[in-house]
Amino acid sequence: MGWTREENRRFEDALAVHGPEDPNRWQKVANAVGGKSVEEVKRHYEVLKEDVIRIERDQIPLPRYRGSGGINGRHIYGQ
Repeated sequence: MGWTREENRRFEDALAVHGPEDPNRWQKVANAVGGKSVEEVKRHYEVLKEDVIRIERDQIPLPRYRGSGGINGRHIYGQ
């Protein structure tokens, strides 16, 4: 099953709080998201990392968010 906008927000917030040095990071992230297993959040993180790499290499365009501000035609995530 896919991820909702709210699950993604909780996922990103949890990543910011529970850094890579936290030995229980993935369990804490899964708990914060709710309804996702440790394996699901790890897979989601790997997909996110790959997307960031592809965006940085200009292999895929930045997502366009309705109602967001932009710079030079590129929309900034989270605005």
